[in-house]
Amino acid sequence: MADRPLMPIATAVWLIDNTALTFDQIAEFCGLHPLQVKGVADGDVGASVRGIDPITTHQLTRDEIEKAQEDPEYRMKLSRPKTIVAERTKKGPKYTPISKRQNRPDAIAWMVRNHPEVSDAQIAKLLGTTKTTIMSIRDRTHWNAANLQPQDPVGLGLCTQTDLDAIVRKAAAKRERMAAAAAKDGRTLEPVAETTAPTPAPAETAEEASEKVDLDKVFANLSSGDSSEN
Repeated sequence: MADRPLMPIATAVWLIDNTALTFDQIAEFCGLHPLQVKGVADGDVGASVRGIDPITTHQLTRDEIEKAQEDPEYRMKLSRPKTIVAERTKKGPKYTPISKRQNRPDAIAWMVRNHPEVSDAQIAKLLGTTKTTIMSIRDRTHWNAANLQPQDPVGLGLCTQTDLDAIVRKAAAKRERMAAAAAKDGRTLEPVAETTAPTPAPAETAEEASEKVDLDKVFANLSSGDSSEN
């Protein structure tokens, strides 16, 4: 980034109105041409622009202005912020070199086989792929499913061991939390004895029923037979 104020025209307007700096000094500081600065002073350039104080915006110190006013040859320097805030890294799909993209399905197959606890979203972020591709490899509908050879993504250079370990630990921790929550809510598996219906007694066949003998009737018949003979 060039050493220029954020709003050069507005800064030039303020410096022209509030200092005795030369056009060349203002032009040099603001990154403008001296003729542009003259146009600002004449009202031909930036007539509707409101001046911005570079001192209050911490882009210029009063000492720099005073030093420049005393020496027309002096060129002012833009103030540096005391604290530099790092730019936030934009989140997006991980870039994979073209030379290694052909190995990505093998790495996905390895992750699916060896780490089923890792979600598709985590695999997609780790390997720079899509959930659709992962799902096709899971259900073996991928166009090259027959030739896939599961390989460690670290060995293929698609991720670092640190990133892989972090994803696996995160997935394992999430699974443990879900299991603990389920146990706390009573959503655990019930004993087999409570979930299995009792085994019904075997049905009696007609043959077994016919073989059963009512002893009372037999003795009653024998008694009636003896009485008739007497």
